[in-house]
Amino acid sequence: MHTLIFSISFSVAVSIFLKLARSRDIRVDQAIAVNYATATALCLWLLSPPLDTLFDQSPEVWMILGLLGVLLPSVFLIMAAAVRRAGIVRSDTAQRLSLILPLLAAFLVFHEAASGRKLLGIALALCALACLLARPRTAGDGAAPAGEAATRPDDETRGASRGWLTLLGVWAGYGCIDILFKQMARIGAGFTGSLLLSFILAGLLMGLWLAFRRTRWHGRSLAAGMLLGGLNFGNIYFYIRAHQTFPENPTLVFAAMNIGVISIGTLVGAGVFRERLSTLNMAGIGLALGAIVLLFPR
Repeated sequence: MHTLIFSISFSVAVSIFLKLARSRDIRVDQAIAVNYATATALCLWLLSPPLDTLFDQSPEVWMILGLLGVLLPSVFLIMAAAVRRAGIVRSDTAQRLSLILPLLAAFLVFHEAASGRKLLGIALALCALACLLARPRTAGDGAAPAGEAATRPDDETRGASRGWLTLLGVWAGYGCIDILFKQMARIGAGFTGSLLLSFILAGLLMGLWLAFRRTRWHGRSLAAGMLLGGLNFGNIYFYIRAHQTFPENPTLVFAAMNIGVISIGTLVGAGVFRERLSTLNMAGIGLALGAIVLLFPR
């Protein structure tokens, strides 16, 4: 169980980093690029993958690695676009509701037995998500910021359409990444080498994207990217280890990870960032704990 606890803790730390980045003048795209370089270095140093057989991967593994190499940096960028166009609350909701995709995959792809206990746990998990993601509507919601001109109806329609597309991308992207990490853990062979290759591919693609945009590098963002890389490495490493610890119960890992991050993130938001917790939010934390107990193997 400690692998899940560590993974959840690192994931919450990544969320806190991204929340603070904008106010600390950190350019997230540059930090993401350095993050993968740092994660690659940590993988080489701490895990010592077998470099002599690094490229001796099966076609199935190369397909998974290629997909992860594209999705890992892309979803970071899509999330940033979603926050800009649809708002933080709706973007976070889309990310956490991606839980539905790996839960379905656990039964349809990985052939996990659908017992009544597990189905009840999933039902509680989805109820917990609804409660935890509920936020009171403020008086300023939907209003244009002071001093900004009103947009034309056509502009509003296009903006709304793009907002929903980015939200759909967040939902599908994070769900697919969860499923791919489970499949990587399920294959079993060459875990450290596969993890290293996924970091290298993601970093190369992100670096090429920044070079294409002729990005001017920013010292503070590069330093922040090293911190992000350490947190991201810990999150992914312990997440895959959790799947290996519970190979016959992917539902537990999928649900505990997503709901645990929301529960702790909600408490951190209230305690550190002074975000108000409603009674519904508190009920969601209780439901989340109940769901994890039901999904934990007896």
